[in-house]
Amino acid sequence: METHFRSGFVTLIVIILLVCVSSSGVSAQTRRPKNVQVALKAKWAGTPLLLEAGELLSKEWKNLFWEFIEVWLQNENIDSDSHSAKECLKKIVNSAKPLLSDHLASIFEFTLTLRSASPRLVVYQRLAEESLASFPLDDDVSYNSPDGHYKQTKKVDTLLSGVNLRSPGGKCCWVDTGGAVFFDVVELLHWLRKPSKSSGDSFQQPDLFEFDHVHFDSNFGGPVAILYGALGTDCFKEFHVTLVQAAKENKVKYVLRPVLLSGCESKSGHCGSIGTSDPLNLGGYGVELALKNMEYKAMDDSAIKEGVTLEDPHTEDLSQEVRGFIFSKILERKPELTSEIMDFRDSLLSSTISDTLNVWELKDLGHQTVQKIVHASDPLQSMQEINQNFPSIVSSLSRMKLDESVKDEIIANQRMIPAGKSLMALNGALLDIEDIDLYLLIDMVHQELSLADQYLKLKIPSGTVRKLLSTLPPAESNMFRVDFRSSHVHYLNNLEVDAMYKRWRSNLNELLMPVFPGQLRYIRKNLFHAVYVLDPASTSGLEVVDSILSMFENSLPMRFGVILYSTKFIQKLETNGGEFPSSVGNGSEKEEDLSSLIIRLFIYMKESYGIQMAFQFLSNVNKLRLESGDFEDAPEMHHIEAAYVDTTLPKAKVPPQETLLKLQKEGTFSKESHESSMFVFKLGLSKLHSCVLMNGLVHEPNEEAVINAMNDELPRIQEQVYYGHINSKTDVLDKFLSESGIQRYNPQIVADGKVKPMFKSLSPSVLGTDSVLNDIGYLHSPDTVDELKPVTHLLSVNITSMKGIRLLREGIHYLMAGSRNARLGVLFNADLDVESPGLLFVKFFQITVSSYSHKKSVLNFLDQLILIYEHEYMLRSSINAEHGQAFFEKVSQLAEANGLPSKGYSSSQSEFSFDKWRNQLNKVGQFLFSQLGIAYGVNAVITNGRVIQAVDGDTLLSHDLHLLESVEFKQRIKHIVEIIEEVKWENMDPDMLTSKFISDVVMAVSSSMATRDRNSEGARFEVLSATHSAVILKNENASVHIDAVIDPLSSSGQKLSTLLRLLWKMFQPSMRLVLNPISSLVDLPLKNYYRYVIPTLDDFSSTDSTVYGPKAFFANMPLSKTLTMNLDVPEPWLVEPVIAVHDLDNILLENLGDTRTLQAVFELEALVLTGHCSEKDHEPPRGLQLILGTKAAPHLVDTLVMANLGYWQMKVSPGVWYLQLAPGRSSELYVLNEHGVGNQDSPTMKRITIRDLRGKPVHLEVHKKKGKEQEKLLVSTENDDESAHELEKQKSWNSNLLKWASGIIGGSDQSKKSRGTSVDEKKGGRQGKTINIFSIASGHLYERFTKIMILTVLKNTRRPVKFWFIKNYLSPQFKDVIPHMAQEYGFEYELITYKWPSWLHKQKEKQRIIWAYKILFLDVIFPLSLEKVIFVDADQVVRADMGDLYDMNLRGRPLAYTPFCDNNKDMDGYRFWRQGFWKEHLRGRPYHISALYVVDLIKFRETAAGDNLRVIYETLSKDPNSLANLDQDLPNYAQHTVPIFSLPQEWLWCESWCGNSTKSKAKTIDLCNNPMTKEPKLQGAKRIVAEWPDIDYEARQFTSKILGENVNPVEKVVPNPGTGNKITDPPSKDPESKAEL
Repeated sequence: METHFRSGFVTLIVIILLVCVSSSGVSAQTRRPKNVQVALKAKWAGTPLLLEAGELLSKEWKNLFWEFIEVWLQNENIDSDSHSAKECLKKIVNSAKPLLSDHLASIFEFTLTLRSASPRLVVYQRLAEESLASFPLDDDVSYNSPDGHYKQTKKVDTLLSGVNLRSPGGKCCWVDTGGAVFFDVVELLHWLRKPSKSSGDSFQQPDLFEFDHVHFDSNFGGPVAILYGALGTDCFKEFHVTLVQAAKENKVKYVLRPVLLSGCESKSGHCGSIGTSDPLNLGGYGVELALKNMEYKAMDDSAIKEGVTLEDPHTEDLSQEVRGFIFSKILERKPELTSEIMDFRDSLLSSTISDTLNVWELKDLGHQTVQKIVHASDPLQSMQEINQNFPSIVSSLSRMKLDESVKDEIIANQRMIPAGKSLMALNGALLDIEDIDLYLLIDMVHQELSLADQYLKLKIPSGTVRKLLSTLPPAESNMFRVDFRSSHVHYLNNLEVDAMYKRWRSNLNELLMPVFPGQLRYIRKNLFHAVYVLDPASTSGLEVVDSILSMFENSLPMRFGVILYSTKFIQKLETNGGEFPSSVGNGSEKEEDLSSLIIRLFIYMKESYGIQMAFQFLSNVNKLRLESGDFEDAPEMHHIEAAYVDTTLPKAKVPPQETLLKLQKEGTFSKESHESSMFVFKLGLSKLHSCVLMNGLVHEPNEEAVINAMNDELPRIQEQVYYGHINSKTDVLDKFLSESGIQRYNPQIVADGKVKPMFKSLSPSVLGTDSVLNDIGYLHSPDTVDELKPVTHLLSVNITSMKGIRLLREGIHYLMAGSRNARLGVLFNADLDVESPGLLFVKFFQITVSSYSHKKSVLNFLDQLILIYEHEYMLRSSINAEHGQAFFEKVSQLAEANGLPSKGYSSSQSEFSFDKWRNQLNKVGQFLFSQLGIAYGVNAVITNGRVIQAVDGDTLLSHDLHLLESVEFKQRIKHIVEIIEEVKWENMDPDMLTSKFISDVVMAVSSSMATRDRNSEGARFEVLSATHSAVILKNENASVHIDAVIDPLSSSGQKLSTLLRLLWKMFQPSMRLVLNPISSLVDLPLKNYYRYVIPTLDDFSSTDSTVYGPKAFFANMPLSKTLTMNLDVPEPWLVEPVIAVHDLDNILLENLGDTRTLQAVFELEALVLTGHCSEKDHEPPRGLQLILGTKAAPHLVDTLVMANLGYWQMKVSPGVWYLQLAPGRSSELYVLNEHGVGNQDSPTMKRITIRDLRGKPVHLEVHKKKGKEQEKLLVSTENDDESAHELEKQKSWNSNLLKWASGIIGGSDQSKKSRGTSVDEKKGGRQGKTINIFSIASGHLYERFTKIMILTVLKNTRRPVKFWFIKNYLSPQFKDVIPHMAQEYGFEYELITYKWPSWLHKQKEKQRIIWAYKILFLDVIFPLSLEKVIFVDADQVVRADMGDLYDMNLRGRPLAYTPFCDNNKDMDGYRFWRQGFWKEHLRGRPYHISALYVVDLIKFRETAAGDNLRVIYETLSKDPNSLANLDQDLPNYAQHTVPIFSLPQEWLWCESWCGNSTKSKAKTIDLCNNPMTKEPKLQGAKRIVAEWPDIDYEARQFTSKILGENVNPVEKVVPNPGTGNKITDPPSKDPESKAEL
């Protein structure tokens, strides 16, 4: 019965649609639906898919890269008939699958289709270019040089994009050894016979990077051989096999950089070149088609051009519902009516799209959407279809009957979370919804799956794995306080006791009372302890003393104290291993240093005369030092003696000179002085020279930093007072230091939050069958061998260096001091010869650890063994058999003395094999370099994956190891241990469950979890109800769980719906998605169509080698609605359209004619490198100039640092870059804190590698050079007259330094200079100072206006002109025409761009973004050498010489605008600035129009005008009702802070606001929108400006000549009947208007 009913129903539908189709007839044919297709390609050429696969596997685990190569070489000829792109993709995936688990294999396949590893291969291409730069690139050169040496004769363009490096002389592979380049295996074999000698000392080994592929069998101390070549080519196989064999023989360090050169594709096997012949189309971005507001008709009326077909357009998805019909099912039933059915579908689709609804229909739209999604069979697909096609679906949604239970649950949830708020968490950690994109999400999911895979292999139960992955670590604390409590602190005051504070109140609740900003709270309690650590004989230390006394005398509510130390005494401590020098205390010191003397005198005066006089003594030392004119020099003995006499004379009972001599002779208080220095040494604070401890927190000692530190500490104290944890009886210092105090400070260990520690995962190494970590023996503190050790210290020790021996000894002392939580392993990181005594030492050490680590005396034995080696054998380059035997005998005696059997050493002596020990050391070197990034010979400590390398020759002391243990256990390890200890181990041999096994598991888990870049914050999603308004997808076995709160009708919901659906399809994570729409809508929440571009297997051809790449496809878009296209790209991407025949700003599909699909191609023009620059305890260094380049060309890009968060950005492409301070004032005043690739004699550089599509912000820290601390970076001008301005240009840093700035913030578009004739009929060159004009245009109409503006500027001046255009929104046609126009008319131009900073509130509408670009980034968007620029609106016509405006004196103002006219009385009702808020705010200042303005960039940058405007914008823009005319309202609002010079009225005339009586004097005419008539732009232009049609015709004729198009004749203009009488004066008064009529 049911079947008959369905059959009849379908028949009925078919009859209905046949009737409908026949009635619609021709109409359906003429209004067939139209589509839009968008692609985005990379700027660089396509890269081989096969090589990308290797890079992806390398990300998983470095050795997988090499395993994949071997698998491919073995199976290369299997399935050799795989010729299509899709077949090759499957073959590559199948070759990699055996190396991965199922979930990781699915991620691998997807990321391979995403092409995310392509930038990595581009980096190798750049390095290959540098390598090939060492020999001629001419094809006719013979490469059979006998010595293999090739001299550099040609410089390679390091910024070449879009073209692969060509094959030199048909060669596809070569080996670079730094001193030679080999294209032939025979030459390589000749070199391999004696590689170290062949290299010679005159050649430097090639630079290696941490991303390089180093073969795991390599000799890590051996000569480097870098193979450039591609898997799949015959030459690669030959070179690879040869180098692998050489690596196994310990001859070389084999490095592979995969590169497929242009011309080698045919030699790369069946699948080796797939991906190289096509442009690299990217995925992972969104495209929106927004319904455009056409209140002012701003469309070009030029003829619509024919479309070009780029590729076959997408096929339409017939399974999607259209007005209740699913046409795929109807076609299955009635295939014979296909044509009629499709016509009916087209008819339904072409009906009008609703972009407005009645208010009562809108009210519950959000709830109805949730109901539709939740009740769908595939909720994620339903959500995606609704929010990505909302304008087409909204009508049917609004008619749906609402289930009240859905509405009630949503409203109940919104009592706990704001309506419309979106949140998302991955395994408990919150993600940034605004920043999330496909690349980031896939990386994070991949990381979670990879960790889960590793933990399961460690035999951890799956339930525990999920618990570990979802556990949030404690928030990284920057609150480590140095516990300085001791008798060595000398306090100057005590707020609770001293008489001077008796009048202060003691009620702590006053801390909670509101006060004015900056007002201090004077409470009689020691809340803030400012204890300074200083050397009293240093200039910095003495200056600090004066600062302390100044703040004390001004009654700051702080307790001040000092801890004094002697730098020279601490240097003795360091050379003596931290022990008191033997000369101390026995009278054998030759001469006491001045610091110790001052400390002794200070203590004596404190004991004899009181603390204030002791401080006065220190101040007097500084006073006398300054009076003698020695501002930079340290005090001398006569300063100290005179200061002592001056200070004590008023109170002395005996002559001070006698007392001084007695004190010097008897050495009174020497013990206290030395102990004070020893205390500072143990605290680790001496390296800071001078610092202040604010309740234990370390800060700079200057007054500003101390006040800031107090203000930072105040909220913490207020919180404790509020909750009752601090009361009048609480000792605040004891409380804080007891809770979070540490016994030592080391900035390498206690990170300040800006520089993140380096973590490396040890988990893969623990799992490896042949891993170094499986062979290592551990040392323990006495009596703790069998206990669980959560903390594992691995020492990388170079025993051929004193620092390495010192580190090893400190490690032993650390265990001797006792630690129940830690164990210690030693990895010897040195290349030792057969006769090296170090090899014997390594053998003795490792035998001891492996055989006797459980013995109580083993630590003493090892300590003595190290001393013997250090004193007797270390400095010897080799030892003979006799000395070796003597060494062995000493070790045996030492072992017997410590209760260790000497037999173990005896048997090892007879079994000693040099090759075995040498191979073991090489294996350790491989592990340290490849897995931990520690270079050969470097000393380092690895604590549960945290790598700390020795810096500046410093060695970590045993105290530092205790600190490291404490910090890491508290922050990263403790919560993991608690979970592991609860595990019920299943299917495990009980004998395996040793303390070592559990310790290994904790080490592996804690190290791998530390590598996750995730938020430490979570959210309690479980409190939200999820019965009626949530999508719950369960998977008990999933390692990944996603919690989310989503507004489905939001821009973030549009993107997330696609991403979540993708994740579910790939590996079914468990999901709980609570839907949270805005409850009472008053307007449509979405006015756009949206597609998020995801790659699929269909992007790979099944017939040939073509890789199409992913595209956004919009099927059946509305015909009569004007749409505007925007791209939603990842934060670091800068994109621009490169192929677009139609106007993407004003898409009207009904104008497409026979073309069914409008197609556009965008290009990833560049990646944006962003960062923040800071100066410790100071504001960001505003105006600091940075340059970026390569080693060969260090200055390719430049920028300056904003005051806003110290933000900076530059344009880059994949490659290795070097960042440094610009020459001039920036590098004269500042240095980078980085330990860069320079030395003390040359400026340091920070190396930055760009090798993915995401990038991470770079943090730079700088400090001022010694002696430059008080100098300012920006020197402001005193006078505003012309002569002062000219003087400034000559002397200021802006012009001295910046002659180099031709490449703007990344502007690789060079200035284009004309070589043709000048404007119009006049010949000859232009003369005078260049006029710089800036404009912005979007859409074909405004580009048409821009050309007219250019011509009118040029026709009215004889001076050179340079135009600056923001390239973000320019069409490909304009960018094609403008170079020809520049040559024809004789002007320069430059295309500039700037990426909107992520921290700045972003506009959503395209027009408002364009407005923002006019004003927000003026200080950073232009090259730093540009001094002045005029902004001219695109729709402006110029009638005067712009040179007059350019040269105008702006009276020291950074900006100059024209005030609005007020003589067109018809517009009085629209002059909003004359009433209400604006009238009150302006306080008599004029309101200016933003169509024309001048920017004095020198003054603009100097006064931080850009920073001020951005701060004001950030404050105002979050209110949707403010900044209605953003580019105009912002500078007018800010003119109290950023002053504006008002230009004479005649510089800007527009009909809407100015009367025709002043038109004849107008120097420029702007086609302002008229809010009263809303006249279309083109119509107004032809009517208002007499010369406009002729100039327009000239510009269009020139354009058509370049583009090969026809030009329509100029139309006659008829005045607008609605406005002609009102706005135009009688013809007699204005002859020009008569001509227009």
